[in-house]
Amino acid sequence: MAEKSNDKFRYVIREWVVPILTALILAWLINTFLVFRIEVPTGSMIPTINKNDKIFVLKSYDKDNFERGDILVFNSEELDNMLLIKRLIGLPGDHVELLNGELYINGEIVEEPYVVNNSDFSATFDVPEDHLLFMGDNRETSNDARYWAQPYISKDEVIGKGGFRIFPLNNIGFLK
Repeated sequence: MAEKSNDKFRYVIREWVVPILTALILAWLINTFLVFRIEVPTGSMIPTINKNDKIFVLKSYDKDNFERGDILVFNSEELDNMLLIKRLIGLPGDHVELLNGELYINGEIVEEPYVVNNSDFSATFDVPEDHLLFMGDNRETSNDARYWAQPYISKDEVIGKGGFRIFPLNNIGFLK
């Protein structure tokens, strides 16, 4: 009888406990080292990302391979370590000019088809080494580099690249 009880115990361990523990450990490893989920609190990235969208973010380890136009998640020390998601506008060494809302980088006009509600804002930025410049797509309402006391974000503050919208279901897909 005791042998039958031991067989049942081994069966439960092998068929239930081990797979559940394995799944939990894998989920923790993926969430810790590969991807994480955020919920977007504002409409600063409309129409690309809407308020309350839920997005999987791919963690970034090689911070020298970002490209202008990437949608990145970073930590804003200025805003009490709030996680923000914005579009990368300026790379290290770039001279960025906004003239009545038109974007010029290193003297060349940049087409931004993703920008809506553009403002007539004008400013000049010279992005320091190892720093980046970010703006939202909804320029009229976005609290971004144009308004921050420290407009440049260190590459070290970037946590990941916005990748895949999982909610709402009618707008599921990769971010562009």
